[in-house]
Amino acid sequence: MVPIDARDRLILALDVPSAEEAMRLMDRAGDAISFVKIGLELFAGAGPEVVRQAMARRKRVFLDLKFLDIEETVRRATARVADLGVDFLTVHANRKVLRAAVEGRGTIRGEVGLKVLAVTVLTNFDAGDLRDMGIQWGVADLVAARARLAAEMGCDGVVASGEEPAAIRQQAGERFLIVTPGIRPAGKRVDDHARVTTPARAIQAGADYLVVGRPIRDAADPRTAAEAILAEMQAAFDVR
Repeated sequence: MVPIDARDRLILALDVPSAEEAMRLMDRAGDAISFVKIGLELFAGAGPEVVRQAMARRKRVFLDLKFLDIEETVRRATARVADLGVDFLTVHANRKVLRAAVEGRGTIRGEVGLKVLAVTVLTNFDAGDLRDMGIQWGVADLVAARARLAAEMGCDGVVASGEEPAAIRQQAGERFLIVTPGIRPAGKRVDDHARVTTPARAIQAGADYLVVGRPIRDAADPRTAAEAILAEMQAAFDVR
């Protein structure tokens, strides 16, 4: 088995309102970070150009836009994302949406470039939130069902909390990607996440990539904070 380098698997969430702040955060984190997530706030403020700027800094990009719309819109929007050259895109785990995204991303010389990730259950949701939405399933059962659907539709992986990788593996197999947000080093605040875990526990459970925002963004020294998380991740990958 090829050893896993934690530097390839830590994704810094650029949860800031402007391209200038995003570039400053990447510069402060330095080469501890090779992969960044651009979400709704930053994309709304800076648009596709911030993606190009991050890639110009030799960063891989996870575009976390959580598409949910009619099939033609999702298909065409996903094609535009694929043209940007990013690595990951999130869409909601609805059968029609997943199928449209997989169709829209296409292939380059017969190979998949953009990887489509299905959002299972947001990490700030619990069983009460699901009931409010009219969903009677528990969180774990719903995550497993949506992971199975995503695999059936040809998606590359899912976004799920650190509590669910084992169930996802049973439904979708070992090669299915699991990207886990809601990561907090021991002793850090959970903020608005309902289902959080430490870097080591998420990896031990089966996560492939970890998304970390505030513990790095808000640190006095983002690079040092990132390096500490990388060390914990690497130790976990080495024994998995």
